[in-house]
Amino acid sequence: MGITKEFLRNHCKQNKLYLTPYLNDTLYLHFKGFSTIENLEEYSGLKCLWLECNGLQRIQNLGAQTDLRCLYLQQNLIHRLENLEPLSKLCTLNLCNNYIQVIENISCLPKLSTLQLAHNKLQTVQDVAHLADCPSISVLDLSHNKLSDPDILTVLEVMPDLRVLNLMGNEVIRKIPNYRKTLIVRLKQLTYLDDRPVFPKDRACAEAWAEGGLEAERREREAWESRERKKIQDSVDALIAIRDRARERRRLKEEQERAGSAAQSSVAVESQDPLSESKGSALPERTEAFVQQSLQAHEEFLEAVARGEPPGIVMRAMLSQQAMGKPSQTQRRKRSR
Repeated sequence: MGITKEFLRNHCKQNKLYLTPYLNDTLYLHFKGFSTIENLEEYSGLKCLWLECNGLQRIQNLGAQTDLRCLYLQQNLIHRLENLEPLSKLCTLNLCNNYIQVIENISCLPKLSTLQLAHNKLQTVQDVAHLADCPSISVLDLSHNKLSDPDILTVLEVMPDLRVLNLMGNEVIRKIPNYRKTLIVRLKQLTYLDDRPVFPKDRACAEAWAEGGLEAERREREAWESRERKKIQDSVDALIAIRDRARERRRLKEEQERAGSAAQSSVAVESQDPLSESKGSALPERTEAFVQQSLQAHEEFLEAVARGEPPGIVMRAMLSQQAMGKPSQTQRRKRSR
């Protein structure tokens, strides 16, 4: 079964992709039972192409995919690495679970950084020798092949950017003495080997082992452990210092709050002092008395005028009474009542 143009149109419609082919940057064509890669010429804008789990036997007809970055061809029936020259921007190539016997024709991929070839048919040093011509590869998965010759290290150690390597499931692991330490020493950029990372401590211990044997490795490991314990203790001491500073700030704050509360209490006591109250209330009482006297005098003045007494004589009489401290007529009436 091949990839037809009609299928691609229907596929784009069903998956809500662009109906204009070159606008699509991704196509998911996995688990479809295809036996041939074809009719992708109009899909020139693809950056990621998923073709895994089909029945593909060859890599072909990808000349229009010059912008392709990721190509997934795992779990097919591919026997050769070929026809990859147009894919100059390819970064990731996955060919796991195929039938590839020789790594070839990938030096034309200058940006290839991830190559996955697990579960294939690689056996000898010659089968992987082409990797030396691919300096950009940083992630390499050769697990579960049939590699058995320790000399494959001569190929791997000339790969300048190799950082992640998986050789699990190959007989060569059992044939390289002190396998993990040897690979760490010889592959200078390695940060992940097989199923776990390569930490700086691992590298330092492996290099000490290479220079001075097990005793040098033991001393280096003890030195690292001592430094690690010191770092932990320094961290604990720093946390204790932070806690003590926080407690001291809290204590000073509480003292300031207590001092402020005492000052407020003193002010409140002074404000309740009888002398201060009399002093503070004297002015309002005198003002009220003056207002009352003024109103009473005005009332008496109006009453005298209403009785026909001359205003001037009435005013002088009222003033003389006030000067002598005698009560006014209004006050006398109130008292008599």
